[in-house]
Amino acid sequence: MPHTVKDKKQLLTRVRRIKGQAEALEKNLDIGMECSDILQQIAAIRGAVNGLMLEVLEGHLRDHLGTDIIPPEQRKEDLEQVVRVLRSYLK
Repeated sequence: MPHTVKDKKQLLTRVRRIKGQAEALEKNLDIGMECSDILQQIAAIRGAVNGLMLEVLEGHLRDHLGTDIIPPEQRKEDLEQVVRVLRSYLK
């Protein structure tokens, strides 16, 4: 079972929090909130997304690379997949 299914409730809670933060940002942009407050909200959203990314990435690494029962070829494919995602995320 994928870790995203096992941790579904916790991950969805994080996603809903991010959604709420993004909706608040949209509202505050619409009403003309001060730039410093907008920047703070953006930083909070970024932190929340980074936390979500870390949680999913850690689970993926533990499930796909942290066990000895994975054949070397599969491990190599999984590693390449993680590297591609990280490169894309960190651009």
